[in-house]
Amino acid sequence: MRIIAGKYRRRKLHVNPGQTTRPITDFVKEVLFEWLGETVQEKRVADIYAGTGSLGLEALSRGASSVVFMEQDRKAHELLKRNVESIGAEDKTLCWKTNALLSSFRPKNVPEFVPFDLVFFDPPYKMLDDLKPGSRLYESLERLARETVSSDDCHLILRAPRDAEFECPSVWEKYDLLQKSSMDIHFMKKQAGQNS
Repeated sequence: MRIIAGKYRRRKLHVNPGQTTRPITDFVKEVLFEWLGETVQEKRVADIYAGTGSLGLEALSRGASSVVFMEQDRKAHELLKRNVESIGAEDKTLCWKTNALLSSFRPKNVPEFVPFDLVFFDPPYKMLDDLKPGSRLYESLERLARETVSSDDCHLILRAPRDAEFECPSVWEKYDLLQKSSMDIHFMKKQAGQNS
């Protein structure tokens, strides 16, 4: 696993062995970021269910102004911090060990890192079975849409298993779908006037 392009290009990343964090392959990551293009530049990014930080670090390398990584797993969080330190990006990042199902998505002491303009939302696949009104995952996406958390034109990138069925809050409107390997990558944009 490595950073593909930009300032930190070719830097190798520490990853959790096995499929605990389902790291995205370099090929799929490259296709995703080519599709995003300049969308990441000068953006405040949240990498939720960050694992070891592959998506957020790629965004930072490609010009994002800051990244808040949110990861609950202890081992993944340790590796995430090592990855951030190894590329020397501590001043532009926050590694937050938090449960995204309960999080406010408002990190302390980094007011310049919010509201988020781009969110990578990559929960464990089994959790997506429960993404429907009333579930904790659904409610976390509602909190993520608050105006103090995400900007009016925030983009949300959600990774799911191929052809998974789920329901997101209406504030997040799907505008595109990228299908690669055994996954779907859903592109959504926050709808003005619907934020909480």
